[in-house]
Amino acid sequence: MLFPTLGFGIFFLIVFAVAWELRGRPEARKAFLIGVSYVFYGCWDWRFTALLATSSLINYAAGRLLAVTVSDQGRRQLVAIAIVLNLGILAFFKYYGFFMESLSDLLDRVGLARDLPFLEIILPIGISFFTFHGISYVVDVYRRKIPAEESPLDVFLYISFFPQLVAGPIVRASDFLPQLKTEPTLTRATLANGIVLILIGLFKKMVIANYLANELVDGVFFDPSAFSGSDLMLALYGYAVQIYCDFSGYSDIAIGVAGLLGYHFKANFAQPYRSASLREFWRRWHISLSSWLRDYLYKPLGGSRQGTVKTYRNLLVTMLLGGLWHGAAWTFIIWGAIHGTALAVERMILAFKPAPAPALVIVGYGHGPMRRVLTAGASGGQAFGKALAVFLTFNIVCLAWVFFRAESLDVALSYLRGLTDWSGPIERATPFLVALVAVSLAGHFLSEDLVERVSARLAQCGALTIGAVLGFGILLIFAVAPEGVAPFIYFQF
Repeated sequence: MLFPTLGFGIFFLIVFAVAWELRGRPEARKAFLIGVSYVFYGCWDWRFTALLATSSLINYAAGRLLAVTVSDQGRRQLVAIAIVLNLGILAFFKYYGFFMESLSDLLDRVGLARDLPFLEIILPIGISFFTFHGISYVVDVYRRKIPAEESPLDVFLYISFFPQLVAGPIVRASDFLPQLKTEPTLTRATLANGIVLILIGLFKKMVIANYLANELVDGVFFDPSAFSGSDLMLALYGYAVQIYCDFSGYSDIAIGVAGLLGYHFKANFAQPYRSASLREFWRRWHISLSSWLRDYLYKPLGGSRQGTVKTYRNLLVTMLLGGLWHGAAWTFIIWGAIHGTALAVERMILAFKPAPAPALVIVGYGHGPMRRVLTAGASGGQAFGKALAVFLTFNIVCLAWVFFRAESLDVALSYLRGLTDWSGPIERATPFLVALVAVSLAGHFLSEDLVERVSARLAQCGALTIGAVLGFGILLIFAVAPEGVAPFIYFQF
């Protein structure tokens, strides 16, 4: 069941009406939301609802055992077992084939080829996301950030809640579970914010992402050797826009839908392509994943507390595993390696970068016109430096996107080779596509509180106006969007 479909619209209207009818009966409301979440998940494959329930049961039981275990050693053993079980399920369904193929290739190269137990395993949609939710709950209980839940309904709803179930954002247990202890409310401000987010998300996905995928990106990445460097560069920038609009669009819809049901999710994207460093990029891109990796992997590895060399090691390990989380392929590992290496190099450069004290001293001298000239000169230099940093950061991110998007390592390398040859004809760089990419990237430099201000203005309108905005917005989006509804990119992760 996809968000931008009539089927989901009808499904959500029913859920919305019944959920708010049950707001005075919290246990019944939770049970209802769990039920509809399993219906939502079961629309892809009913067989995997049992896997979702098993994951939820494992983490609920781990929480209860942690609550009654006193010794630190016993608690460490319990959380380790729970994490191993969670990651074991994920590894079997997502990585078994990749590891068997890699092992087979290795044995062939060393002359020890043999038959291995290959299995045809279907990847359950959203398994990476609900696995990380389960680990978040168990670890937060272990760290005593939250108490272990007595009611299984709370844990089952946290892990299966349908807005974020199949493609995120990764909501922390410490953020979501306390919201189940209070009666939800729906204010006009919440309603307006949810509608604005849903419309923005639909536009990003159905119009921008789908046009770029259909008219530019998919064809070029399918056979990069058939296109010139100019087409390859536009398609690469187009993919940067596509994946942002596709995934942030899903996140916007998920956050908006959750808000309309009375639950608050934190923002998952914050105009990432305006970042002037890789570190800033990861504070703005897929924030729920980057913060999860920071708090549950990078910091437990030692973070930046154990010296320079180990800090670089921890960055690289974290990003390598972040790449592997996205998919069982060497291309994703290389994507993670590029980001991990770039983060380490960036940190190294900043450590040796001289402080800008002289410029600040110069600006402090002079009066009147001279002071204004000196200040303007310093600001101009800073603006140029910031623009250059944004340009370099964006292109490093795009370089990594080549491996993220390519179907294989050979295709990725072919794409990179093609970027060095601009002698061929321009086939895909139509004015419409160039403008779509340019305007979409320019949108990253709009005011960061634009959505909040638009939502606040809409909240001042009457109920009929708010409803009309929603209805007209949906009709307009469907009218200008290309035909067909493509799955969201992050469904595969």
